[in-house]
Amino acid sequence: MSSLEINNLHVAVEVNGAQIEILKGIDLQLNTNEVHAIMGPNGNGKSTLSAAIMGNPEYIVTAGTIKLDGQDIVGLPVDERARLGLFLGMQYPSEIPGVTNAEFMRAAINSRRPENDKISVMDFIKKLDKNMELLNMKEEMAERYLNEGFSGGEKKRNEILQLMMLEPKFALLDEIDSGLDIDALKVVSKGVNAMRGENFGAMIITHYQRLLDYIKPDFVHILMDGKIVKTGDAELAKRLEKEGYAKIAEELGLEYKDED
Repeated sequence: MSSLEINNLHVAVEVNGAQIEILKGIDLQLNTNEVHAIMGPNGNGKSTLSAAIMGNPEYIVTAGTIKLDGQDIVGLPVDERARLGLFLGMQYPSEIPGVTNAEFMRAAINSRRPENDKISVMDFIKKLDKNMELLNMKEEMAERYLNEGFSGGEKKRNEILQLMMLEPKFALLDEIDSGLDIDALKVVSKGVNAMRGENFGAMIITHYQRLLDYIKPDFVHILMDGKIVKTGDAELAKRLEKEGYAKIAEELGLEYKDED
């Protein structure tokens, strides 16, 4: 079993030469075999949290630690964090012309393996075919350039395909349900659920209960004004759907802020 432990995490961004604090002391512990949902109003730090964990240099850690299996990874570059077992599913994946899906995924898999244990072409193809079938993806997707000309739904399925191929310890999934119709949502959820087990954990950032109808979280955390202000189980997400964030903020004596 692996762990991802975040202690007193403060994160800022630089705007016009000044640091603006976004995360103001996050404490969070994730273990494999767990799914954690992060919910909260816009502009309160949810995407900042995933970006900081993954090591986006635009987000400056000013205090606190991020420990993966006991190792503090603050200061490590993105590629090193990925090799250690982190995966970020982005809200808006980048297009990479000239590199096919298959080439990208095989290179990513091999970058995490020792030089004498690279995945064979045959093993890679078998694994790719199996996962693409589960996600109802056409074979031609493997030979298309990475995300180039993909619809929003195709990009999200492709992110989950990469997740299934790489088999990270922890996936940070930032609004993977954004823009998906109900059929695509079911397929994406099917892929995430197929990964659940003792060697995999996930942090899912979402605004909507509908995703959590298909990927049932073990824990739900509400993030407001840069802090986790409330934690519960799946029922907390259902309550949010009915009552909204303003009600929670009022109960906790917090100022409600929602930015587009």
